[in-house]
Amino acid sequence: MRQEVGHKISAIVFDGFGTLVRIGQRTNPYSALFREGRRQGVAVSPDSTHFAMTANLSFDQVADHLGIELSSSKRAEMNDALGKELASIEPYPDALEAIDQLLQAGVAIGICSNLAQPYGPAIRKVFPHVQCHAFSFELGVMKPDPRIYLSICRELGGAASLDGFETTRENDRVVMIGDSRKCDRDGPRAVGIEGYHLDRSGMGQISDLMQFANLVTERNRAI
Repeated sequence: MRQEVGHKISAIVFDGFGTLVRIGQRTNPYSALFREGRRQGVAVSPDSTHFAMTANLSFDQVADHLGIELSSSKRAEMNDALGKELASIEPYPDALEAIDQLLQAGVAIGICSNLAQPYGPAIRKVFPHVQCHAFSFELGVMKPDPRIYLSICRELGGAASLDGFETTRENDRVVMIGDSRKCDRDGPRAVGIEGYHLDRSGMGQISDLMQFANLVTERNRAI
């Protein structure tokens, strides 16, 4: 973490999946839906995935909008698979500990994630004390679109622009961390937010969220 003398970290934005939470039982319901669409001759493309993650629609509504016909049994099967995946979502232990430490230290917390509508409530349930969210299905844009970062900054009480970011307190800063270099490190940096990559394999500079939380608290104490 870069040491910026005089710049206290007042808020942290976390990515969702792969950073704060993981899926214990992957059933990949949307992939199964798209496969069924292709089998039917529906023109399924990367745009379909983008649509599913930026439209505030249920699983069934996405299928209907794309023109994928599901029998009652197939619809029940896919919704059951979705339910199993959602029920298996769990927080990383270090995520709970890190957020608790940061909140106690007075750091505001936000979550910014690319996800389809059914997954939003699962994240909110795991982290009920986090009130600021920027979810792609609610905003209609996905990381690394600058607008999703600017939205979470506004929720956190800052004033953001494409030229940079300053919080409402002079010389304070917001940082973001997540498991995607493109979306959680480089995307935020493009709008003036400090972005960091979380590499849970242990091969990168930051391998868990408690390490990151300690770096933040140490930096703030030094200012």
